Amino acid sequence: MIGVLTAVLSPVVAAVAQILVLLVLLAAVHLPLGAYLARTYTSPNHLRVERLWYRAVRVDPDAEQRWTTYLMSLLGFSLVSVLFLYGLERLQAHLPWNLGLTGFDPAGAWNSAVSFTTNTNWQWYSGEAAAGHLLQMAGFAVQNFVSASVGMAVAIALVRGFARSGTDARIGNFWSDLTRGVVRVLLPLAAVAAVVLMASGVIQNLDPHTALRTVEGASQHVLGGPVASQEAIKDLGTNGGGFFNANSAHPLENPTPFTNLVEIFLLLLIPFSLPRTFGLMVGDRRQGWAILGVMAGLWAASLALTTWAEMAGPGAAPQAAGAAMEGKETRFGLAASALFAVSTTATSTGSVNSMHDSFTAPGGGMLLFNMLLGEVAPGGVGAGLYGMLVLAVVAVFVAGLMVGRTPEYLGKKIGRPEMTVVALYVLTVPALVLVGTAVSVVVEPGLAGVQDPGPHGLSEVLYAFASAANNNGSAFAGLTSGTPFYEVAQGLAMLAGRFIPIALVLALAGRLASQTTVPATSGTLPTHRPLFAGLLAAVTIVVVGLTFIPVLSLGPVVESLS
Repeated sequence: MIGVLTAVLSPVVAAVAQILVLLVLLAAVHLPLGAYLARTYTSPNHLRVERLWYRAVRVDPDAEQRWTTYLMSLLGFSLVSVLFLYGLERLQAHLPWNLGLTGFDPAGAWNSAVSFTTNTNWQWYSGEAAAGHLLQMAGFAVQNFVSASVGMAVAIALVRGFARSGTDARIGNFWSDLTRGVVRVLLPLAAVAAVVLMASGVIQNLDPHTALRTVEGASQHVLGGPVASQEAIKDLGTNGGGFFNANSAHPLENPTPFTNLVEIFLLLLIPFSLPRTFGLMVGDRRQGWAILGVMAGLWAASLALTTWAEMAGPGAAPQAAGAAMEGKETRFGLAASALFAVSTTATSTGSVNSMHDSFTAPGGGMLLFNMLLGEVAPGGVGAGLYGMLVLAVVAVFVAGLMVGRTPEYLGKKIGRPEMTVVALYVLTVPALVLVGTAVSVVVEPGLAGVQDPGPHGLSEVLYAFASAANNNGSAFAGLTSGTPFYEVAQGLAMLAGRFIPIALVLALAGRLASQTTVPATSGTLPTHRPLFAGLLAAVTIVVVGLTFIPVLSLGPVVESLS
């Protein structure tokens, strides 16, 4: 039905129709899913399967952890995940279901192990030519679940910091939060999504090859595998690593306009529901609506600008085709390609149904800006919420300076210690992106991977480090990143871009939880009204603009003007 409507309607009408359908679906699940997530992380009860897991790993799920212990548990779990995945990649040739493929080289195995553990899913390799079925299932798909659950756990820990009062910096139990995110949220939703995708044409088997019938009636053999199950959690957990090199542009991962809309819905499902969870857990639903409004407003603005840039693409070829169709699948069209691209770069997912390198200069620049914005509109699973809450702290601090009052947010005073942590958080990713880009464009190994000269080449390198440091995983694809230099450099950017912000968020959560909540007064800034929402959106854009405008001027802006 969606494919028929896309074919008969004009591009503008088709774009509006798809967006309206998507918004209706997201609105329908926002309240129940947000409430379910709140119950998941506040329930005192443990499921039987969860208790068995706790006994196996010898942890007490009811023991409250200080933020330092919570962080050490998270880092320890992530280190084991990196080592386990690295071992699977290196030993692939000796494992079953390897499809005759060899193990990864050391630099490549390091890069991929870090990539999937940090929820980045950057792929320097071609999935169908490098990874066997066991590595895909036991390695990459497992990390798709647990890395997403880690992000949600950190967001919930920060929300507890706002909600609690005088708890000696205790913000929950990492092992309980991790387990509940996987067992109660991601597994059930991914199972339903996988069934929907299988019923819609996405393959799911363990065959080394799948026989397909071409439009001419001939038979063609292509790589088979457990695609639908991995596709579901790839999008639901805002991971992004594709089973095939073409990712969601591949017809076996994303065969129809219907599956395309389903995948976009999965990208946005949890990130747009978590603000509801936040409002319920802090005892003020209006706070959740304010955060949701800012996220949705920034996402809608990015979508409008990107779609306009692609539909108004300059040149004879775009004008003849009615839009800039280079690098886009004709079965989806421009509107669905722009919708997917904006959603994937705004949610730290990284999956693609078109080639971002082929977008127009302003369109590609907008996708780059989505990542540089910190991916908070609505951001990755968990990461978007805690990123936006950190920026909300910045906003109330700015507002406090304007009126000469000590800033407060949800009854917690924001003083110098809190702002020190927030400032370090805000500066971490820009430092990683700018330093990584600067080094890469002046050293020989970095320049060797740049295929396009001038501003577009700079944009490719900038996009690569923005994607790595923000744990997105998408690429402009004009950069040869499968070299030891980029594999090591981007691996370091992914590690630092994931765990330094997480450590700072947990430190902030600990400080907030140890504070005593102060009652609101006549001078307290209302943080649930449109005025604060507008201030928060402005702070979000200005913080990014002041940091990245110079390098954007040398890349996408110059390319657009030329």
